[in-house]
Amino acid sequence: MNKILCGLLAASLACAALAVRAADASAENPAWTEAKAAAQVGPADVAIAGQAKLHLPQGRIFIPQPQAGKLLTAMGNPGQHSELAGLIFPQGGGEWFATLRYIPSGYVKDGDAKDWKADELLTSYKEGTEASNAERVKMGVPALEIVGWAEPPAYEAGSHRLVWAMSSKEKGAPDDAGRGVNYNTYALGREGYLSLNFVTDLKDLPAQKPDAQALLGALEFDAGKRYEDFNASTDHVAEYGLAALVLGVGAKKLGLLAVIAAFAAKFAKVIFLAVVGLGAVVTKFFKRDKSAA
Repeated sequence: MNKILCGLLAASLACAALAVRAADASAENPAWTEAKAAAQVGPADVAIAGQAKLHLPQGRIFIPQPQAGKLLTAMGNPGQHSELAGLIFPQGGGEWFATLRYIPSGYVKDGDAKDWKADELLTSYKEGTEASNAERVKMGVPALEIVGWAEPPAYEAGSHRLVWAMSSKEKGAPDDAGRGVNYNTYALGREGYLSLNFVTDLKDLPAQKPDAQALLGALEFDAGKRYEDFNASTDHVAEYGLAALVLGVGAKKLGLLAVIAAFAAKFAKVIFLAVVGLGAVVTKFFKRDKSAA
């Protein structure tokens, strides 16, 4: 989730080292070979978790599970990745990648989007990040500092889509240090939501934002699974609202420990993958043999 998973990335020597290891892994780690063999190349319709379809555009590559989870692990992101549906990469170039997850949370009410305040969400997000830095250090990852919104949270009620982006850097790094960004997009459904995390470098976000928005628009819930198909008499309702998906108010509503675990699992290792370096490694890897893909 890097370019989501890799907003993941503050440009640093540690990042550069990870990029080098990723390059080595592409030649030696079987996860890369398995991912390439399982790759689906757009245009194609990809079924997601029995809930939706991704209308994979031309020029995009989709890596399904379980190969996607193995690849994330090989890239330095340990975990079960049980909610991961797949990874998306650009074909033939482009320094970004995206993680696609389905979270069976139940129906997420969106009423709080009318009242939330971006400044309050940002403060809560910073507090949660600071509290989780101890866990991050235990994982061998530098402490993280939230710089601010790269794009404040915005919810489109008609399409049930949520978008927000957070800028980050290593704690204590100078203001002119490289910054990573996670461009987070969500599509709400009847029984849960799709999380599409687009990872890139902050300086590249303006040019690459259309790519992220195109991928979000390419997600379509199946008939009967759409947000508007909700049945209040039978369906499970999530215990949190839309604001919790911004991982700010969620820190207060869901409890600090839960957020530490969720934040670490979703962002920690990823946030410090070399986005630019890793993106180049991945695209070169898949460009070696287009016929195999």
